[in-house]
Amino acid sequence: MAITLKDEIAQVARVAHEELSLVQDSNALEQIRVHFIGRHGKINELMGLLKSASLEEKRECGPSLNQLKQEIEKALVDKQLFFEQALSNSEIERASLFDVTAYRHESLQGSRHVYTQIIEQLEDIFISMGYEIATGPELETDYHNFTALNIPLHHPARDMQDTFWMHLPHMLLRTQTSSVQVRAMETKGAPIALFAPGRVYRNEQVDASHSFMFTQGEGLVVDKNISVGNLIATIKAFLRIIFEKKDLQIRVRPGYFPFVEPGLEIDASCPFCSSGCSVCKKTGWIELMGSGLVHPEVLRMSGIDPAVYSGFAFGFGIERLAMIKYGINDIRLFHSSSIDFLKQF
Repeated sequence: MAITLKDEIAQVARVAHEELSLVQDSNALEQIRVHFIGRHGKINELMGLLKSASLEEKRECGPSLNQLKQEIEKALVDKQLFFEQALSNSEIERASLFDVTAYRHESLQGSRHVYTQIIEQLEDIFISMGYEIATGPELETDYHNFTALNIPLHHPARDMQDTFWMHLPHMLLRTQTSSVQVRAMETKGAPIALFAPGRVYRNEQVDASHSFMFTQGEGLVVDKNISVGNLIATIKAFLRIIFEKKDLQIRVRPGYFPFVEPGLEIDASCPFCSSGCSVCKKTGWIELMGSGLVHPEVLRMSGIDPAVYSGFAFGFGIERLAMIKYGINDIRLFHSSSIDFLKQF
């Protein structure tokens, strides 16, 4: 008898609860977290299977899979709190027996970089929304970085991005992760939904808010009957999750990007105030990303018929998102190797 998706969910639930009941320390707990709800964990595997399941299976198994993920996350938090309390009690006991004549060097402990943490959060959000995570080469062709994005050779938009060109003909360090979207559309066609985080490079002067290398996150959806309404709803849902603010609002302004038409600038209501603060410069709004409906010429150059399909795309600087979320005031800190900075995360 074939194993159904419902059976697989039940099996994962059984194993997860058993392992959580037996775990003895934080290191083992982290291994359980990675195994079940990490980027390549069992829950994401089941989510992948759910996407190709029948409508009836999705209705039956979708809620139970979400409930299982929530149960595992809660159990992980409860266990971690238990271990932390046990450790605190142990430290209190050791302090009562502390020998003031003894000396011991302070041990250094590592942690995941803030880059890793926020990129994993972003990937988890978009995976839960049905997106695939996509990657592409950082050494890119002129065609994929510019031409296929409706930026031909003499287009003025090329002057807006100071590019690192290679000695190899028509090769450069990519200036945007939009090239990943082009490659995905060329190979997979439509429909498609992907999120592409990655490093990009621009020949800019380094200061507190600019760097020659930074990280972008870009989303793309192409399907039939995609509209601006789909774009706005997606961005609003994503920003409310990443900033943990359910009443966060967005504001849409016209903007120009060669690869979308119309182009839209997205501002979010300040997640830290209601009447103006230093983060939003007393305006109540924060500029966050560019977006728009994919230009028909971009679809056409990637082999997708714009008469049948439409799509939306959006992009943002991951550092900027992290700086707002965590109150970081200098982009150079991300690459500084400052222990005082890194240990906060």
